[in-house]
Amino acid sequence: MEKIKKNLGFGFMRLPMQGEEVDLAQTQQMVDAFLAAGFNYFDTAHGYLDGRSETALKACLTSRYPREDYVLTNKLTANFFKTEADIRPFFESQLAACGVDDFDFYLMHAQSMKNFEHFKACRAYETAFALKAEGKVRHVGISFHDSAEMLDRILTEYPQLEAVQLQFNYVDYDDPAVQSRRCYEVCRKHGKPVIVMEPVKGGNLADLPEDAAAVLDALHGGSSASYAIRFAAGFPGIRMVLSGMSDLRQVEDNIAFMRDFKPLDETELAAVKRVQEIFRSKSLIPCTACRYCTAGCPQHISIPDLFAVMNAKQIHRDWNADYYYDEIYTKSGGRASDCIRCGKCEKVCPQHLHIRDLLADVAAEFEKKG
Repeated sequence: MEKIKKNLGFGFMRLPMQGEEVDLAQTQQMVDAFLAAGFNYFDTAHGYLDGRSETALKACLTSRYPREDYVLTNKLTANFFKTEADIRPFFESQLAACGVDDFDFYLMHAQSMKNFEHFKACRAYETAFALKAEGKVRHVGISFHDSAEMLDRILTEYPQLEAVQLQFNYVDYDDPAVQSRRCYEVCRKHGKPVIVMEPVKGGNLADLPEDAAAVLDALHGGSSASYAIRFAAGFPGIRMVLSGMSDLRQVEDNIAFMRDFKPLDETELAAVKRVQEIFRSKSLIPCTACRYCTAGCPQHISIPDLFAVMNAKQIHRDWNADYYYDEIYTKSGGRASDCIRCGKCEKVCPQHLHIRDLLADVAAEFEKKG
């Protein structure tokens, strides 16, 4: 923990892309700007960008800077191991992909009631603690997507855990599915520092509906994203806020307001509360575009993109959404109506969305006959 310099982290989940490959030249610029401003925390996972996140991190960070210049977090994800014997070889492959000999943080990824039993059966926690004892991991923690009760159970069973990564933002703060506030309170009860993911809710709080954006613009104090990140970072016990930055402009914006961090004042908090109310008044699909749902879809439906065009039409009355639906996202197949309702997507959705029903709504909106 002592190596962490500031409370903004660089999430390697939404990097700039050139087609299907990471734009390494721009990513290097982003890494350089981030480190030059005094920030040093980086977060990845093997499944991010179909494995390209780790190798991009090696190309843009670890092969170019001394190990002491950065703090690196990686994760153990359920679908990459079937037995206890699989875990160490997978871990070693992650070290190699990232170009390092150790990780500062190693997190049991996306813990929930469903996959916690798999991790327990494979002694994943015990293996991670052993890796720490061997010096290959400095801190063991979890990232978490489930109820506050489930989080309390995990932290009770494994008090050795040193950090919890939570989805935490002002829209999800009291959301009954995400339970940001209640999970945060469990972490405080157990004395665990919190690492925040999705502070901008997959970009949704950076590109606000017009009426919500107007509330924050009236403050003349920064970008919409700045209020979301500063909201999350202002709570006691929150050690780190991750931002999945996808271009140099976003890095520069984040640096500008987090270099000398100040929590939201009373006027800003009141404005954020008004934005919360506006969001709750709209019928939006709360998808964060993590894309966990797409990997196993037998119909190759680009679910987050279809939800994004649905939201664009709902929020912005953006009638170009029909063009994007027909000509960009479904021209070669993968229409919402192609869903066979197998449910694989819903099993891995961190937001616990009823994806099958939502796809039916998307089909009804964009595939009208006549």
